[in-house]
Amino acid sequence: MTAQGRRIGRAAVAAGMVAATGLGVAGCGALLPGGHRRLPPPPMPSGYNSSPSPSPSPYDSYSPSYSYSPSPTPEETYDPDGRTDARGNNCRYDTSARRLEYSVSVTNPSLTKTFKYEMAVNWMRDRPADGTALGLHQRSIIVRPGQTETYTATYYYTNTSTQQMWYTCEIRRARKSEL
Repeated sequence: MTAQGRRIGRAAVAAGMVAATGLGVAGCGALLPGGHRRLPPPPMPSGYNSSPSPSPSPYDSYSPSYSYSPSPTPEETYDPDGRTDARGNNCRYDTSARRLEYSVSVTNPSLTKTFKYEMAVNWMRDRPADGTALGLHQRSIIVRPGQTETYTATYYYTNTSTQQMWYTCEIRRARKSEL
């Protein structure tokens, strides 16, 4: 090959490189080794932001909303036998007043309802425990929600026996009704 032919060949290669570089800068495509052309990416769909920010996600438009709805309060039920609400203590016989006594406390477990309790306290012979009742005290009390009412049940009893008296106290009934 002659010097002039080499110059023309070199000029053609240089022109091709300038053209390839120009194409690469302009973003129209680039010539890859082996003569293959790399095409630019297809145009973005309309409305798509081509800024360098992260790609939109299908979750970008989702904004959760929270609402609170309280669960319904279960309907309060009660057992008409209110003996579990009643407690007794200090079962005694007052010899000077000649009466049997028993301290009774009734607690209303409801926070919303008022109840009436029909109370009955028995004093029973303990020795011999023969089922003989020495006395009975009955009373109605009203207990407001969450409150406790205390009273002393009494029964006048004259011990005619010269022997020591043995007895027990018990809450026999606490019938409960809603007001």
